[in-house]
Amino acid sequence: MNKYYYDLHLHSCLSPCGDNEMTPGNIAGMATLCGLNIVALTDHNTAKNCPAFFEAAKRNGIIPVAGMELTTAEDIHVVCLFETLAEAMDFDKAVGERRVLIPNRVEIFGDQLVCDGEDNVIATEEHLLSNATTISLDEALKFTESRGGVCYPAHIDREANGVICTLGTFPDYPPFKCAELHDIEKFDELANQYPALRGKLALECSDAHYLWNMRDKSCYFELEDEPYSSELVRHNLFEILRRGAK
Repeated sequence: MNKYYYDLHLHSCLSPCGDNEMTPGNIAGMATLCGLNIVALTDHNTAKNCPAFFEAAKRNGIIPVAGMELTTAEDIHVVCLFETLAEAMDFDKAVGERRVLIPNRVEIFGDQLVCDGEDNVIATEEHLLSNATTISLDEALKFTESRGGVCYPAHIDREANGVICTLGTFPDYPPFKCAELHDIEKFDELANQYPALRGKLALECSDAHYLWNMRDKSCYFELEDEPYSSELVRHNLFEILRRGAK
């Protein structure tokens, strides 16, 4: 069993609010400099840069996780993570059918760039990715789990698109196992205010949109990794996320 430092919430240049320098290769390289071991790419309502990120992560010795930051119909952000790249891409297709298609205004929201494994731009997403889908918060957990993933509210300690700010509370339903914070030291205070948070696994992630927002290693999981493979480490991480206990 070894410590694996993580950041499970990062945006690439495909997210409209993500800097164009947040290419899959640059993210993987910066993650190495930050001392991270497990990193999830979670662009807004898409997983289309995850294949390139998996290639870049392999070159940099990072264990990649494919994911998405889903925007619910209530405009709440939830993190959706998948144990395999194939599951994430299937989820990407399912979410694509529930997106509300609004043309992206590049001069306002920024570019939305799809890259290959060498950071070459191979496509652009023409429709804005950050707006709400038609998937409700009540539906989001089952929608994700039925496709093999885990799902939990993002940055609950922040005002923009946080579940507590939007609803005025942390809901009892859906029965999320985890909750993400920008500052994990706020968890106990929030759990005292909102009893439904008690017993959740608290995760601290950067939600980085720029390379300089990526954080040095801090939070970690202790994971069994013998005989070593990235697939085994990733599987054991998901076992913890599905249980909701460290």
